[in-house]
Amino acid sequence: MGVALLPLADEFRFHVEILDVDSDPELIARYGSNLPVLLHGDEELCHYFLEPVKIRDYLDKLC
Repeated sequence: MGVALLPLADEFRFHVEILDVDSDPELIARYGSNLPVLLHGDEELCHYFLEPVKIRDYLDKLC
């Protein structure tokens, strides 16, 4: 998902931070099998795979 997100990050000029959920028991408990997951703050935008149209709509609303 991180690689698939890079074109949107370039277009909308945001930074992608990738966290290793497996190294944090709290994150494992929170997200379980819903990985990978894409968050903006505490808001879950998508999981399992990137939904570019949904993310683009979300980013358009922020700008």
